Amino acid sequence: MQVEFADSVKEQLRKALRAAGSREIGGVLMGEQIEPGHFRVVDLTIDSQTGGQAHFVRSSEAHAEALNAFFCETGHQYDRFNYLGEWHSHPRFPVTPSAQDVESMVDLVNGERGIDFAVLLIVRLQWWRKISCSCTLFRRHFSPSPVVILEHRH
Repeated sequence: MQVEFADSVKEQLRKALRAAGSREIGGVLMGEQIEPGHFRVVDLTIDSQTGGQAHFVRSSEAHAEALNAFFCETGHQYDRFNYLGEWHSHPRFPVTPSAQDVESMVDLVNGERGIDFAVLLIVRLQWWRKISCSCTLFRRHFSPSPVVILEHRH
């Protein structure tokens, strides 16, 4: 799987990470399928309230509203525009999924919500500008696998 990020999404992340400082923040990724196995993150939610120094659990209600608005804006074209996954920051730790991160994503794709796959993006801001990140694919009945992050093509 390959994922790219719209420039506007990168800028939203930079601003939110700067504002959060050493607190973990996160949210939901909304994507556009460019072709099979290739997605562009076109929007995201930012939950800057519930994170702590070493922990983040997002509030579902606020993100559900944002997803519904995204679906309305994109004409309910679920095969092209849809929920892509989750993101959160690791401002004080490596940008690799923790055991707790992996467990929660495995629970998500194996749960009752009918989500066959989801990505987990973990980000960290370096030198106030550069975003360091990792992206992992979680699929029902498969082991987690790395996602290739592409530079956005204009």
